[in-house]
Amino acid sequence: MMKLQGGLLQWSQNSLIPSAIKTTHLSISACVVERNHQLTARERRQLRNERRESKSGYSWREEVEERLIKKPKKRYASWTEELNLDTLAEAGQQWWVVRVSRVRGHETAQVLARALARQFPEMEFTVYAPAVQVKRKLKNGSISVKPRPVFPGCIFIRCILNKEIHDAVRECEGVGGFIGSKVGNTKRQINKPRPVDDSDLEAIFKQAKEEQEKADSEFDEGQRAEEEASLASQELLASNSDAIERVETKPKRAPRKATLATETKGKKKKLAAGSTVRVLSGTFAEFVGNLKKLNRKTAKATVGFTLFGKETLVEIDINELVPEIQS
Repeated sequence: MMKLQGGLLQWSQNSLIPSAIKTTHLSISACVVERNHQLTARERRQLRNERRESKSGYSWREEVEERLIKKPKKRYASWTEELNLDTLAEAGQQWWVVRVSRVRGHETAQVLARALARQFPEMEFTVYAPAVQVKRKLKNGSISVKPRPVFPGCIFIRCILNKEIHDAVRECEGVGGFIGSKVGNTKRQINKPRPVDDSDLEAIFKQAKEEQEKADSEFDEGQRAEEEASLASQELLASNSDAIERVETKPKRAPRKATLATETKGKKKKLAAGSTVRVLSGTFAEFVGNLKKLNRKTAKATVGFTLFGKETLVEIDINELVPEIQS
């Protein structure tokens, strides 16, 4: 509100603000800010602790202790100690995963086992390449067995690992290194091997065993199917042979010796390839066929008979054949 007193224009801020509005909070906050600027660090810390303790059901000491408990402790004192591969031997024997070729993984496992046995004869180790032994029957009747890897490109080794053994495994032919994680800082980084849990290895063993049982059962089923098919074909052949024998078993007519002698005198001259002949005796007696081949040195002839709509070639003695006279 402005008033004119003695030629001077006076202005009052309080006159413009309603009496109901209080501005004490502004003065209090300003006083607190000024007081905080005057307090030392120790006094400010005491005030903060007092405010924390004033809250009901809250203990800042317990909160700090819980945070310290949950905070993971550093395993290594410095980053150079973390890069030391000899610290891996502190855990004892562990399972480690090694990268190898996907095609020659089984051969690499054998080469690695021989190399470790030669370089470290006193060390106890196990090299495991999970694979399924797949059986296959060849045409000659033999059975070939070839390994099929369960995890192509990986083999497992159980040993007490240190830097010397680590370098020996890395230098082996066909090995691509260990599976792990990178450790270190910007100055130096290495791929530090990471062990495999025993529970994971048990699951791997179980999976390999199940796949092996599945492959064996499939091979056995295939063998049984082949045996059943061979038995069925043998029965079919036996039934066909019985039918042929029934057709062939006709009452034989006993030819007279004189007739046989006179017929056999001129048949050698008249028999020729392509002619029609008749069988006098034997299994195919009274059968008429086409003479396919004649061998006078061995006194044998090849005759073709038509049985069940198909031509069957039979080798018969020349003395049992006579040319068929067509009327």
